[in-house]
Amino acid sequence: MKTKTTRALRSTGAAIAALSLGASFAHAEPKTNMMHQWAQGSEAAAIAKLGEMFEAAGGTWEQTAISGHTSNTLAKLRSDVVAGNAPAAVQLKGPEIAEWNATGATANLDATAAEQGWDDVVAPELLTVMKPTGNWVAAPMNIHRVNWLYSSREILDDLGIDVPKTWAEFNAACDQIVAAGKTCIAHGAADWSDTTTFDSVVYGMDQDLYRKAFQEADLEALRSQGMIDAFAQLRKMIGYMDDGINGRSWEESMTMTMTGEAAFFLMGDWTVASANLAGFSEDTDYYCTQTPVDWGGNGFILNSDSVVFFKQNDPDYVEGQKLLAEIIMSPEFQATFNVAKGSIPARTDVDLSVGGFTKCQQQGLEDLKASVSEGSLVRSMAHNMTVLQKYRGAMMEVITEFVADDSISPEEAANQLADAVELQM
Repeated sequence: MKTKTTRALRSTGAAIAALSLGASFAHAEPKTNMMHQWAQGSEAAAIAKLGEMFEAAGGTWEQTAISGHTSNTLAKLRSDVVAGNAPAAVQLKGPEIAEWNATGATANLDATAAEQGWDDVVAPELLTVMKPTGNWVAAPMNIHRVNWLYSSREILDDLGIDVPKTWAEFNAACDQIVAAGKTCIAHGAADWSDTTTFDSVVYGMDQDLYRKAFQEADLEALRSQGMIDAFAQLRKMIGYMDDGINGRSWEESMTMTMTGEAAFFLMGDWTVASANLAGFSEDTDYYCTQTPVDWGGNGFILNSDSVVFFKQNDPDYVEGQKLLAEIIMSPEFQATFNVAKGSIPARTDVDLSVGGFTKCQQQGLEDLKASVSEGSLVRSMAHNMTVLQKYRGAMMEVITEFVADDSISPEEAANQLADAVELQM
């Protein structure tokens, strides 16, 4: 039987421990080590803005930049978590957020979110991604549009070609451009860039097919005639590319279009930031419009960068997580970061008419709103916003092999796509 004295001692000890813990947090110095993939170009410049703002607010900034594939970042993250050394903050998105949240390793940001009113200002399309089970575990940094078509003003003006709005118009334009001795499509062959192009092809031909195949990994949709037709369109587009696509970077492909060496480039809005950084100008050197859609209206394939926070024991890192989350979600950072990144803010209350946002970015916001209203908004499979990485990786392998090997028929490719996904189930 416990005595009153014993209970009192334990109560006093608990109170002292609580006070000690509170004191340690009160004197915590915010610090972070953020793991991300932004190692080059405009992306590296954008993340540098975050580090500068974190340090200006009194924090100690460290970063771990991992170049290359998403799988590289995930492998490093798994290794660190298993070793008991989970990073304080990690660039993740889409289904990977929900998958890590399910492990119980993520930190709960509800208190910070409530204090800052995130639910009232974050774009509704992102809420379920950042709150996979109802609690905030991630902070969205931006909204990217994947389905942008960049057109060379020089070539289109010289040949009297209008920016194509449908795939039939696109093919007709390419036939005219090739006949004039020009390259129609600038492209750098890599699994993610090949899949970025195919994202726009499938979506632009049949948005319902896109949802079934790329958001649900539906095997019947992956084998369907619609998917065969999409691969046939991609095969035609490969014929409009030049012979130098292997090993070419996306930045080099962008430059080909901006300088009039090629007519079109299909890529996300990070191109806007890189083009402007390189001294190219909208409407002078290039036009930016949505990639062709056969169903009319406004289309928007969404990609969003976000930072997921993992549980920490060190009070300095816990305090750093709060500070980092507050900075990421501040209107100041959302504006500064997205001007540098080419994307648009994840907050809906940032004014894009001021602060350096480009015409393309402003148009992107208008198209996003219209796409939401029309019910045509989808998330990007190519950029890891829909199916799990294992399905995405299987699809990307098939798509990039199709680009590399012209002996693969569209029908074979559609069956290979379904087979590859089915093997991962």
